[in-house]
Amino acid sequence: MARSCLTIVLAAGEGTRMRSRLPKVLHPVAGLAMVTHVLRAAAHAGASAQAVVTGPDGAAVVAAVREDAPDAACFVQQERLGTAHAVLAARQAIAHGHDDILVLFADTPLTRRATLQRMRAALADGADVVALGFRAADPTGYGRLIETDGRLVAIREHGDCSEAERAITFCNGGIMALAGRHALSLLDAVGNANAKGEYYLTDIVAIASGRGLKVVAVEAPEEETIGVNTRAELARAEAIWQARRRREAMEAGVTLTAPETVFFSHDTEIGGDCVVEPNVFFGPGVVLDEDVRVRSFCHLEGCRIGPRTTVGPFARIRPGTRMAPGSRVGNFCELKNAEVEAGAKINHLTYIGDARVGAAANIGAGTITCNYDGVNKHHTDIGAGAFIGSNSALVAPVTIGDGAYVASGSVITEDVPAEAMAVARGRQANKPGYARAIRARGLASKRAGE
Repeated sequence: MARSCLTIVLAAGEGTRMRSRLPKVLHPVAGLAMVTHVLRAAAHAGASAQAVVTGPDGAAVVAAVREDAPDAACFVQQERLGTAHAVLAARQAIAHGHDDILVLFADTPLTRRATLQRMRAALADGADVVALGFRAADPTGYGRLIETDGRLVAIREHGDCSEAERAITFCNGGIMALAGRHALSLLDAVGNANAKGEYYLTDIVAIASGRGLKVVAVEAPEEETIGVNTRAELARAEAIWQARRRREAMEAGVTLTAPETVFFSHDTEIGGDCVVEPNVFFGPGVVLDEDVRVRSFCHLEGCRIGPRTTVGPFARIRPGTRMAPGSRVGNFCELKNAEVEAGAKINHLTYIGDARVGAAANIGAGTITCNYDGVNKHHTDIGAGAFIGSNSALVAPVTIGDGAYVASGSVITEDVPAEAMAVARGRQANKPGYARAIRARGLASKRAGE
């Protein structure tokens, strides 16, 4: 039988150092709130139940948690009396008797699923308490993990360490895993005999060790334990996350010409043999199928780009857009809620919104679909093989039939039948000699004004 696991996510800390009206743990990394990163990592590590502990003003955090984890239990820590006190705010959830309990922090968004799985594996192997540690190049200021014969006996704050203990580089990452059968007993035993009068979760290590329970440490890279309290630390977390994702993409067969200039979202999906040129941003909801080339300076969001397609350079692809195999969107084009069928070409200086562009259709430079009348959005349907001449405006709702031809510079307000040509512009008239007369008039006017 699979082991049951409760994750307790502590989100009760203040965020004043962020200088923001947004609660700290709702600030995004790769477009996803930090607290949601933590909840998802735990879920992927096999958590069968989740609890979130907020402060008294945590309504916005609770609402965000409910969107991603509707079954999560939410509790309030009325007074800020330390991390153990915060965990005990979820006493009701702990009392359900789960095999494993993970204690995570909502402002520590980079912990990997595999690390949490290793902590749970240690519990399954007989450990009663598991602490996450990391090796610090400079351990100054960090709590030290004090081990004896392979077992963790204490977590000592830097100021309380002896000289020998300060030489230890194995430091406390904050995250813990507890055997469910001992969790409440250990938590209730934590006292507040310290300078701040608070109840520290780290004291569990010494308590458990003193009872003869098995306490061990699991090591992870330092980056997985980074907490975010300032905008600068948020930027650091974003940089680490992006570096990970770029490396994963390249290892999966994606070419990133200048990796450091490409930015992914938390849910970006990219198929093999895609090429992403410099300075490309992927917003939420982007899927690239295989063999797609995204050229420089593109912004994509909420779209699916089919195989063997090309996007950009300097293209913006907005939500609702779908590009079929072999289609192309070129430079300085914007697409929104557009269905671009196989082999269609939209090459230059064009806006296509709320529209279907049929297979093998060609959209000339400067064409726009006029989809908004100031109140409602309307649809434009462009048939297969249609040719839309440059600098045309298609006033929706309107249908251009299969194989139809729209002459350059036309403003189309009525449907165009299949295989027909539409011309909707003023007739050109040439007036011999008028250019000289116009210039003379202008010069005369200018002199009179002087």
